[in-house]
Amino acid sequence: MRPASCPPVFDRSNIMTENSMPYRRTAPLIFCFAICLLGWTSAPLAAQNVAIVNARIITGNGTVINPGTLSIRGGRIASVSPGAANTQGLQTLDAKGMTAIAGFIDGHRHINTGPNEKVQMQQLLDAGYTTILSGGGPAEGNLTLRDHIEKGVINGPRIIPSGSVRLNGTPEQARAEVRKMAELGIKFTGEIALTPRPGPSAKELETLKAILDEAKKAGVLVQVHAVSPPAMMAAVDAGVPLLVHTPHFGWLSFEDAKKVAAAGIKQLSTIGFGVPVFGVFADDNKPRFRDGKSWPESILDGEGRGQEAGYKAVNARTSWDAGVIYGYGTDTNYEPKAGLEHELKSLNLMFSMQDIIKLMGPNSAAYIQMSDQLGTLEPGKLADLILLDGNPLEGYWNLLNTKVVLKGGVIVVDKR
Repeated sequence: MRPASCPPVFDRSNIMTENSMPYRRTAPLIFCFAICLLGWTSAPLAAQNVAIVNARIITGNGTVINPGTLSIRGGRIASVSPGAANTQGLQTLDAKGMTAIAGFIDGHRHINTGPNEKVQMQQLLDAGYTTILSGGGPAEGNLTLRDHIEKGVINGPRIIPSGSVRLNGTPEQARAEVRKMAELGIKFTGEIALTPRPGPSAKELETLKAILDEAKKAGVLVQVHAVSPPAMMAAVDAGVPLLVHTPHFGWLSFEDAKKVAAAGIKQLSTIGFGVPVFGVFADDNKPRFRDGKSWPESILDGEGRGQEAGYKAVNARTSWDAGVIYGYGTDTNYEPKAGLEHELKSLNLMFSMQDIIKLMGPNSAAYIQMSDQLGTLEPGKLADLILLDGNPLEGYWNLLNTKVVLKGGVIVVDKR
């Protein structure tokens, strides 16, 4: 399909010579067509004004509208209404009973620019991801990837870059890295890893506090990799705002989880790596955090080592029950749909589908500081949404059946 602004394709039979009238009439059309074609392939797509009708709308705020109409204007949700609504001036997309839900947010995925970025970013869209917070890595690579997508060089989800900060240097070096990050326009650090056992050293905590102090001045949010309760609580005491993992070294007490909640600290799941699930990868019964044995044998050996698959799932529920704002992250860089299935299967062990939808939607939007823009289907928010074949409230597997994806009001995937 050509852009509407392009002129009709010229008739080659009219081209005679450079000095002929047909040539002089047609040459500007050739030039305009070439410019339009270049714009079509390299410029960002314009938002569409569209009404999605006959949809089951899971708003993400606890409301389900079935059937309903969702109107989009200028890249944002204009209205969410039961039944039929006024669609005058809008293109119509008939959902035919499919489920509309907010686009997926991965709060912790490892991404970077590179030769395979076009395929990888399209795979993320195909799986339903519309926003990704980078899990770390070179800041320049994150920024390049973001720019490629924003400029329309490749198709992909919204990228929120992060930058690495070293904890093994001096506090002064860490402060300089935070300042450089801020100068580049980066608002999140990558994950800063604390020693899990027996816990972070005094030197680590000194540097972490310097990072937090400089980040507050620079408007940068600090993310910490704390995978044991001692490391997690040390991060809490230091004033860390974001925890990228659920602990897998030992049990998290309800009292400690309540402290996390009371401090307003947000946490991500990333439990798929450490939970024994089946049917996605060949070694699904051998979690990453393991002794080489299959579950449940790994529990006994894992207890002896202080590291075991079952901790993550139970600790996830402890955080949730304590009131922690608990969001969704995969901590992966492999095929997005497989990673989605793996994390969903893991979450399904401990959470209802209503919980999972809240976790993936508004809670994840809160983690990336975009609650006013993303996470729920409500008027005024960015029109990031997906249409699913099936009802996810009936089972996590229906979150894997993405048919249509809109990002900022633009249809970027259509597999109907």
